[in-house]
Amino acid sequence: MSRHFLIFLLIGALVFFALFALWPRLDLDAASLFYRSGHFVGRTPAGDGCRRFFYDAPYVLLAALLISALAKFLGWIERGPDGRAVVFLLASLALGPGLLVNGVLKEISHRPRPEQTLDFGGPWVFQPYDSFGGQCGNNCSFVSGEAATAAWTLAPALLAPPPARAAAVAAAVAFTLATGLLRMAFGGHYLSDVLFGALFTFVIVLGLFQWYRRGVRAKG
Repeated sequence: MSRHFLIFLLIGALVFFALFALWPRLDLDAASLFYRSGHFVGRTPAGDGCRRFFYDAPYVLLAALLISALAKFLGWIERGPDGRAVVFLLASLALGPGLLVNGVLKEISHRPRPEQTLDFGGPWVFQPYDSFGGQCGNNCSFVSGEAATAAWTLAPALLAPPPARAAAVAAAVAFTLATGLLRMAFGGHYLSDVLFGALFTFVIVLGLFQWYRRGVRAKG
């Protein structure tokens, strides 16, 4: 099933690549939905609290899984991630949100964030996702690091026992969606930023999950 989902995501990414390249105005239209009376609606104390939660939650989840893996290794508990699962979790986080998103794309895209563009009270000119010619110097808008990290929660969801796996995957997708919408409400990212940040990470997670499953089958 995950292989079919991976193919579906790759096709979806290609469709979105074309859609936002042909109609870059979609990003401005989507961002304008969160812009009212000269500011983005997410910038409130409640919004700050929600952002803190969505930012921390994936790392708290990873820490809990690593602790349970150590407890299993020490014989304190019977169930928990094994060594291969730990490699899968750490590698997918490092390669997706870590290397590809924050290490490469956010540093070379030069795309100003919505709040930094003239359309929403900022000093810089809007840039389509594929231009790589904006005025942002580093830590730029394309793609969303927080949406990518939220999308990484698909990795632990795939490790859930089969009876709970579908619900865990649905929860990971919902968490990613909520994180992306919140970043848009803050004026921190465009729709294409959050979509591609999530899609790139989902693809990496599912690709590495194929490696994880091959190892599990070989052991079985």
